[in-house]
Amino acid sequence: MLDASTAENGTTAPIDTPAFDGLCFQRCEWCGTPSFHRLLCPVCASSDLRTEHSEGRGVVRRTTVLHRGTLSARNESLIEMAEGFTVRGRVLGPPAAIHPGDRVQLSRAEDPVRREPLFQLMDEPYRPWA
Repeated sequence: MLDASTAENGTTAPIDTPAFDGLCFQRCEWCGTPSFHRLLCPVCASSDLRTEHSEGRGVVRRTTVLHRGTLSARNESLIEMAEGFTVRGRVLGPPAAIHPGDRVQLSRAEDPVRREPLFQLMDEPYRPWA
């Protein structure tokens, strides 16, 4: 992560320390647009961004199954967070069971190997027999 935060004793600690287990994003001070890991606001190009913590809930918007570079298949998904920004991450579970529209909750802020957020399904969606 790019930011630092002030601890109780006045020292700064990087956000990727174990004390921070949430997902951080930026919000533009000028237009209020949320974004994830940007240097400038994607709407007004302002560099005046403040860091906020996400509650960690979102909805899968796109998902794909990757077979490259791993022993088993894994999914990559675009998650639209409740705060309004979109983040790329992995949803835990069988790749074939993850579909657009599924609600997810942040499981870990970062996968230690791939350095991407990990999510888990909040509830099992109803799908009739095909």
